[in-house]
Amino acid sequence: MSTSSTVERAFGAALYADSDAALDTGASLLAADPASDAELARRGEEFVAAAWRRGWQPADVVRIVRRDLDDVHVRLVTSLIVEEGDGGRASRGARWAAQLDELEAEPRDVRTDRFSRASATLELYRLLLRLPSIEPLDTPRAPAAAGAPQETRMLTRIRALLAKAEATGFPEEAEALSAKAQELMARHSIDEALLAARTHAKDAPGACRIGVEPPYEAAKAVLLDAVAGANRCRAVWNDALCFSTVVGFEPDLEAVELLYTSLLVQATAAMTKAEAAQRAGGRKRTKTFRQSFLAAYAHRIGDRLASVAEGQVSATEGELLPVLAARDVAVADHLDRMFPQTVTTRMRGVTDEAGWHEGAAAADRAQVRGRRPLP
Repeated sequence: MSTSSTVERAFGAALYADSDAALDTGASLLAADPASDAELARRGEEFVAAAWRRGWQPADVVRIVRRDLDDVHVRLVTSLIVEEGDGGRASRGARWAAQLDELEAEPRDVRTDRFSRASATLELYRLLLRLPSIEPLDTPRAPAAAGAPQETRMLTRIRALLAKAEATGFPEEAEALSAKAQELMARHSIDEALLAARTHAKDAPGACRIGVEPPYEAAKAVLLDAVAGANRCRAVWNDALCFSTVVGFEPDLEAVELLYTSLLVQATAAMTKAEAAQRAGGRKRTKTFRQSFLAAYAHRIGDRLASVAEGQVSATEGELLPVLAARDVAVADHLDRMFPQTVTTRMRGVTDEAGWHEGAAAADRAQVRGRRPLP
């Protein structure tokens, strides 16, 4: 029997049926034919390539596999992506290449028996086969190629500052580090906008996807939306697939990714501390406390970020205002092309008064820049 026919028989038995019996039949066929391994891997790379054609990117696929399956499946899909992706790394842009670089550092070895590996492979292929089509992401164009090395150093410095702010146990040090990071983000974004306008560079908005993972994903999506809005970006949440698509110019997209991640770390730490204090006082806290905490945090941090952004624009020369207005229009147009139909949704479960007040207070303490809390 040829290896190709073995793989086809295994696929026919297992990929289009959801039962364990069908999966066992397909896995048994593959386990009994070691010569089919290369063909099986090649077909896996084809499934991955098909996901790219449907709009998915490496980080998106790994995220959905991690959500729906197990660690062995994550290792298998990581290997497939790395093997398939090397050929198209240069043509797919810097963000795609960065995702591949991260995956190359992840563990990919799978140590198990042939039947278990074949079962996991077929389960993975079932998922890849059924991935829906999503909005393809345009790769943002840099306004000036000569500025790339400087941008890399700037972003590296910002990441280092935020990492130190999250790790330190001293609030004053965290505030100083986060304030400096916010200052660098704002300066970087404004400088890039003015440079593009003065040189008439062919600069255009693009998009990226940021994972919004459960639990409390609605509150996290609101937080991401607030961060995006403050950085002149727009966010659209896909609840079913656990991500938000953020549309904006590249420096602003980078700022949204970094600041959202940092604030989410701060919010989670503050929520854990507040919940522990509530329990120590004899009051049992539930899911509603955590949901209300994060909702209030997102609401209040949005107000703070908007105020900070307005102050930064007001402190610049008048030349910046028409530049930013033109960018806002470009971002809105790009969003409408990507998502011609969107709907608004209400966040439910925000019913715990203590959680709301604790979350608002934590947002006032969050380090977005060196300034006094809101009254």
